[in-house]
Amino acid sequence: MANVETLGTLERRVSMSVPAAEIEREVDTRLKKLARNVKMPGFRPGKVPLKLIAQTYGPQVRSEVLSDAVQKAFTDVVKEANLKVAGFPRIEKKDGGDTAALEFSATFEVYPEVKLGDLAGVTIERPQVAVDDAAVDKTIGILRKQRVRFVSVEHAAKEGERLTVDFSGTIDGEPFAGGKGENFVFALGEGRMLPEFDAAAQGMRAGETKTFELTFPADYHGKEVAGKRASFELSVKSVEEPRLPEVDAAFAKSLGIAEGDVAKMRSEIRANVERETNKRIEARVKAQVLQALLDRTPLELPKSLVQMEAQQLLERAAADLQARGMKPGQIPLDPAAFEAT
Repeated sequence: MANVETLGTLERRVSMSVPAAEIEREVDTRLKKLARNVKMPGFRPGKVPLKLIAQTYGPQVRSEVLSDAVQKAFTDVVKEANLKVAGFPRIEKKDGGDTAALEFSATFEVYPEVKLGDLAGVTIERPQVAVDDAAVDKTIGILRKQRVRFVSVEHAAKEGERLTVDFSGTIDGEPFAGGKGENFVFALGEGRMLPEFDAAAQGMRAGETKTFELTFPADYHGKEVAGKRASFELSVKSVEEPRLPEVDAAFAKSLGIAEGDVAKMRSEIRANVERETNKRIEARVKAQVLQALLDRTPLELPKSLVQMEAQQLLERAAADLQARGMKPGQIPLDPAAFEAT
């Protein structure tokens, strides 16, 4: 039987022995196999003296053989002891001992044994949601907005309308990075532009130009202009108002109703909303069940798995920040901060 030491609730240590003679035999076998094809200056393939091959490749081959032997010994011990290893083992060589064998120890964590708590007193609530005409109308409204088209108008621009503009800004009379745009498109009131910029464009017509000033917020993402006052010249090239499609046969056809039957369209939308609603209800019920299990089932997680998951979350967060144009050093990320999540 394998000798398994219990170091903690989940931490275990096992001892392994690898016969030195087996290591030597395997090293010799691999070196001879390597000698068949290895190329060295001054020798034909397959004619390189084994002693020279051993001098050149011996340490690498021995390391590989030892690694394979230890991994096999560890796998055999774990299998014999019927352990479920969590994460990766820490392998350490033992000093001294029998010279006929190489002694190692492996320290690792195992998965916890899960014993479900008492769920007899748990109450699970299943929401009752009816999909009425108002829900169908709301969905149709969303679908209409997704198919909005913009039409040029001559009146003064107002909130919700789309503008195409040219602009150029200066700070203390000097242009700055990001302060100029041509054929730039944005919608008034969508929150994409600074409030002062939005306010300046309100009421302008196509063909008009104006000059205005604004102060960049102190926490503005562009650090070189944050907190500074800038002067802008704004020229409006076009003003377009949104036009929603009518709920008619053409709209129904655009949603896949071949005959353009609006009543059939509403019926299919209702069925889709009911299906999505049922999915959300099932997800909420499942979440309640899982939470009840967690609340009533004591569970200690392997630290190695928590650390691995935290490291992966950190790497994803770092990649996301880089994709947004931030440098890794700008926002320090601590793996420990992710372990609590």
